[in-house]
Amino acid sequence: MTIIRNPFDAGGYSLAEMTQAINILPNLYTRLAQIGLFAFEGVTQRSVIIEQMEGVLNLLPSVPLGGPATVGTREGRSMRSFALPWIPHDDVILPADIQGMPAFGSADTADPLVSVMNRKLTLMRRKHAQTREYMEMNALRGIVKDGAGTTLYNYFTEFGLTQISVDFVLGTATTNVQGKVREVMRAMEDNLFGESMSSVHALVSPEFFDKLISHAKTEEAYKFYAATGAQPLRQDVRRNFPFAGILFEEYTGSVTLSTKATERLIPEGEGIAFPLGTSDTFTTYGGPANLLETVNTIGLPLYARQHLDEKGRWIDLMTEASILPVNKRPKLAIRLHSSN
Repeated sequence: MTIIRNPFDAGGYSLAEMTQAINILPNLYTRLAQIGLFAFEGVTQRSVIIEQMEGVLNLLPSVPLGGPATVGTREGRSMRSFALPWIPHDDVILPADIQGMPAFGSADTADPLVSVMNRKLTLMRRKHAQTREYMEMNALRGIVKDGAGTTLYNYFTEFGLTQISVDFVLGTATTNVQGKVREVMRAMEDNLFGESMSSVHALVSPEFFDKLISHAKTEEAYKFYAATGAQPLRQDVRRNFPFAGILFEEYTGSVTLSTKATERLIPEGEGIAFPLGTSDTFTTYGGPANLLETVNTIGLPLYARQHLDEKGRWIDLMTEASILPVNKRPKLAIRLHSSN
């Protein structure tokens, strides 16, 4: 981000300038963001209407004022309106943040106010990125939670659906693990409902991963993969293991909630398998900021603005996001676990 004028000057930066700046800052690439699973789509409202038909959740489109309405089924549990969670996060730049740094006008040093603002905005963006990862990981399981860990929506209960769960029974040496993998893949294929996929990925807890690679039916395959796919003495080969059509990846992500409690994104001993290469299954909808100047505009992933205290004592930095991740085919995300 390049700041070309002093934010203390009249008016500082506009909402558009600050929003553009924070959205082009280097992103904290959390795992789901790296995979690119959830596509972002801006909407003009602060809520969305989702209709469920034959196991698929669809966002109803907007139409021109006075135009023909979309027609949905009248079944009681087929259509729901969901408010987009509002996630504001503020910080402040105080004189103490700048005091003692190189003076303005120095030819060989950066503007201290610019440096402080960049650092503050980067940290704020990082917190929003982690919050989005937390929400999207839960959305994989058909649940929407806020930063306090409170469940806002459960798409399975809202629409009368049931999550598919496969018990790998990894504590039993005779378990046909390949058969369990095929069970997962066939369940996905049965629930594509017009979608396509290129491959299957599974994020699993360390406990599940350790049981998988040490099982009597997979141990030799893992040893072969570790020996040929990597250099065991130089690389960490515990992170992933392709087996029978699914790439199993150890995932240790955790977040600190606003309550200060720590929550693992993958529960102990479990995993979640999902398809890659889909075109319209995983979407994060974003609404406009809670501001007059953004009313009826297409939402962005993140908004930022600043406000100079009228007496010049501080600068308020304010960010917000209104995002709702949706897994439109909830049965495609299959829970993996081992009962022993």
